[in-house]
Amino acid sequence: MKREEIFAYVKKIYGTQPEYLWSRYPTYAVLRHKENNKWYAAIMNVPKNKLGLDGGTEEVDIIDIKCDPEMIGLLLQTKGFFPGYHMNKQHWITIPLDGTISEAKILDFLDMSYKLIDKK
Repeated sequence: MKREEIFAYVKKIYGTQPEYLWSRYPTYAVLRHKENNKWYAAIMNVPKNKLGLDGGTEEVDIIDIKCDPEMIGLLLQTKGFFPGYHMNKQHWITIPLDGTISEAKILDFLDMSYKLIDKK
């Protein structure tokens, strides 16, 4: 799944647009809940070795998603899921957008994240 596909999905489903907050990292985008302005996802490109993946400094797009803390332990034992990159690792997971995790699962987790943020 590509970042553009995620942006099209969240615009259609939630009416949200990516925000680019950091001039130092112009490709890093956050997605905010429309009602409470809290982040429900962040999309970045990072070196693969930062996630412990083979590929050295070759970059991969990732999505950080808010997750139910009770699910994180199990997910981290599953290929394609990593602790939240630059996020609270008890509440966020990272998924590389490299095809390891299916589009349907990524969208399911994105929906879950939006709903978790909606409760706050």
